[in-house]
Amino acid sequence: MTAPAAAPISYSAAGKQAQVYLTVQGTPSRLAATEKLSFREVGQPLETDPTVFIDPTHAYQTIVGIGGALTDASAETFAKLPKAQQQELLRAYYSPTQGIGYTLARTNINSCDFSSDTYTYVQDGDKELKTFNIQHDEKYKIPFIKQATAAAGGTLPLYVSPWSPPAWMKDNNSMLQGGHLRPEFRQAWANYYVKFIQTYEKMGLPIWGLTVQNEPMAKQRWESCIFTAEEERDFVKGFLGPTLQKSGLGDKKLIGWDHNRDLAFQRASTLFDDPEASKYYWGLGYHWYETWTGSSMQFDNLRRVHETYPAKNLIFTEGCIEKFDLGKVNDWQLGEKYGHSLINDFNAGTVAWTDWNVLLDETGGPNHVGNFCYAPVIADTKAGKLIYTNIYYYLGHFSKFVRPGARRIATASSRDVLQTTAFRNTDGSVAVVVMNQTDKELPFQLWIKGQAAATVSPAHSIATYVLN
Repeated sequence: MTAPAAAPISYSAAGKQAQVYLTVQGTPSRLAATEKLSFREVGQPLETDPTVFIDPTHAYQTIVGIGGALTDASAETFAKLPKAQQQELLRAYYSPTQGIGYTLARTNINSCDFSSDTYTYVQDGDKELKTFNIQHDEKYKIPFIKQATAAAGGTLPLYVSPWSPPAWMKDNNSMLQGGHLRPEFRQAWANYYVKFIQTYEKMGLPIWGLTVQNEPMAKQRWESCIFTAEEERDFVKGFLGPTLQKSGLGDKKLIGWDHNRDLAFQRASTLFDDPEASKYYWGLGYHWYETWTGSSMQFDNLRRVHETYPAKNLIFTEGCIEKFDLGKVNDWQLGEKYGHSLINDFNAGTVAWTDWNVLLDETGGPNHVGNFCYAPVIADTKAGKLIYTNIYYYLGHFSKFVRPGARRIATASSRDVLQTTAFRNTDGSVAVVVMNQTDKELPFQLWIKGQAAATVSPAHSIATYVLN
């Protein structure tokens, strides 16, 4: 829920210092603790003074978590690593001190493109789900999720998403290439989610939430299933919502859409304007792949959803950079795309942000349809070593310093080259992120209520400033 507007809290930066953490292209700096900035009294800034304004007395949405997806591909790649590199990866992602402190995870129900094969959990035609078992996931995926959860300190909120119902439940008789759920199997499919959640929970993996359908408007050459906005609304209203409630799973966070920003408002209005459907939804999930049409990322569509339905939550459920090329793992634009999305998604009202695969191999897979992509960490399984792309560090500038329960606070920049967002954590610390995607460094000041600290934003850099 978006918190109601509260009376402004007081805040002064007088006498405070800001610890700077910096990642800069062409330097060794990667989430490096550098200088400490001191604040001093500064009056009205001039238009000629590049300034990032922060106002911790005005707070917005509460952050749920930041993390990545624990897919079949990630789990299988993890299993191929030597023990030492497995432990290194778990620390790198889930330790809040030695790593970047991930606090959220997603996984797939049935197979997805980032599985080595196409699979389900029941035999063909078993609409009673008597044959339901998750033996497939017990080999790689469940042990991996359990280790990640342990590395995160024993708690790692996990949500689950289906890419396709079993082929026999669909009108195209295939898990691939889109198709629709046959109306006569809507109840069996609703029961399937319940069975999956209950089985995972019996295995010691609590489920925080679920999405109705991954990318419901995409006919893909991999696992996919089409739900129009009306079809999703009616499936949730008539089947999935009531079935979750009856099964005692009504507290699971049900997330609609789970596709790109381009159609997000149309989907939100269809799902949330119907009170009988809306009551089951916690929020709306979205991806960043609307750029495939030639569009840039459409953050205004998120703002429209947020201002129209302030009681619903926005969650970024997936993003990655496609067309993997091992020769380009050090390309600086990889991380900058993430930084640009994270800053603007949070500023538009997003409460949680989930990257796609946490780990892939040196081919950008495994992937059973050759849809190879980048992950923040790539495993060279032949050499038994990990390659950290700058995506990992750009994500870390948020996940390490913006903890669950943090509130986004007001920020404004007097220069468009300084992209910025900021948060106040439950311990009172303030984390300000400033990103510069240009070729030029820019001196500027952080300004809080008449107190300012002078600093510099290097070319192609991201910085997090932490005030305790």
